[in-house]
Amino acid sequence: MTTLTCNTHPFTPSKVVCIGRNYVEHIHELGNEIPQSMVVFNKPNSAITDTLRRFSPDTRFEGEICFMIQGGAIAAVGFGLDLTHADIQNGLKAKGLPWERAKAFDGSAVLGEFVPYSGDISALRFVLRIDGVVRQEASVDLMIYKPHVMLREIGSFMSLEDGDIIMSGTPKGVGTYAKGELFEGSVYAGETLLVSSSWRVC
Repeated sequence: MTTLTCNTHPFTPSKVVCIGRNYVEHIHELGNEIPQSMVVFNKPNSAITDTLRRFSPDTRFEGEICFMIQGGAIAAVGFGLDLTHADIQNGLKAKGLPWERAKAFDGSAVLGEFVPYSGDISALRFVLRIDGVVRQEASVDLMIYKPHVMLREIGSFMSLEDGDIIMSGTPKGVGTYAKGELFEGSVYAGETLLVSSSWRVC
């Protein structure tokens, strides 16, 4: 089981629950339809890693604000990358099949450090820079489904255990990436930096 840290204290998620199609501009970017209900899929603990690998030329990064759950509530925030085998996903979507082969593979949930957070969730935003250039940025305000809705909807059919992670969806700006590139993802509350994580693609 893969462990993460929150203020240097280790914790072990049983799963990562991902919210898909949660930003309108990203939906348009990929030519998808706006969903009538929240899109949810899981990544197993074996998908979690602290190493950013380039799996194939078609592997796509998606930067996201991530929430660690404790006692059924958001206890900490961090930054993560949801990696996707875009070519495989497109084929599965065309056939109406599940996405696990494209989304839940080992190493597909690249997660940094988490920090405790009990402030205003609506104030959260993130910025992803690659080699110093801003590639993605978005705030909770732009989400179709806000964090309290995520908790309610997920809880209606699935138990969230202490340490589980919610990846809240990605905005526009996703793309493929190359070995050697430096990723830096930062989460802010307004203008205050809460946590920043970085990875060099190997």
